[in-house]
Amino acid sequence: MKTVAEILKAKGDSVVYSIEPSATVYEALALMAEKNVGALLVMEGEKIVGMMTERDYARKVVLLARSSKDTPLRDVMTPAVIYVRPDQTTEDCMALMTQSRIRHLPVMQDGKLVGLISIGDLVKGIMSEQTFIIEQLQHYIAG
Repeated sequence: MKTVAEILKAKGDSVVYSIEPSATVYEALALMAEKNVGALLVMEGEKIVGMMTERDYARKVVLLARSSKDTPLRDVMTPAVIYVRPDQTTEDCMALMTQSRIRHLPVMQDGKLVGLISIGDLVKGIMSEQTFIIEQLQHYIAG
């Protein structure tokens, strides 16, 4: 079973996009579109104070008829952010994501942000691992 550290290494791009809670929802959406991501960490300095996702926008802005240009992120972000450590397994992450109904997990080590993984990153890692196992079994069977 792969670890979060292995998923981050395979991902290559370790950039984590973030924004301040005082920014507007519109600014967050513009950054998400520019970077082609579905979520942003909301940070005050080095501290994670929330996460803004496309789901937050749909449910807390659009459906409530709020203005994205006038609404600060702190009013609509998800404040309770669940995170994982680099030594946790993909299985741990999938269970956590399924149970919590989330698609992104910050990766923290010694209180410091070291990356962000998505459900897509986990699926890619699991598929890679399964492909390797299948190839090994095929070599074993073929002799």
